[in-house]
Amino acid sequence: MPEDPSNPPVSYEAALQELDQLVQVIESGQLPLEQLLSGYKRGAELLAFCRDKLEAVENQIRVLDEGTLKPWTPQ
Repeated sequence: MPEDPSNPPVSYEAALQELDQLVQVIESGQLPLEQLLSGYKRGAELLAFCRDKLEAVENQIRVLDEGTLKPWTPQ
């Protein structure tokens, strides 16, 4: 199995990579039922992490598109 399920991914890209590896392992059909279940749980956690990151970026883009950011001025 890929990463330790208790560790959150360090980045969106790392989460995607781990999720891809996890899918490959699960689809291989070589895991016992209990490991399949823990792999599915980890996959759900990674998917939620990726969705949260994407939502945060989409919100930032909306703010930029609406022009609500003020120019930065050094104090």
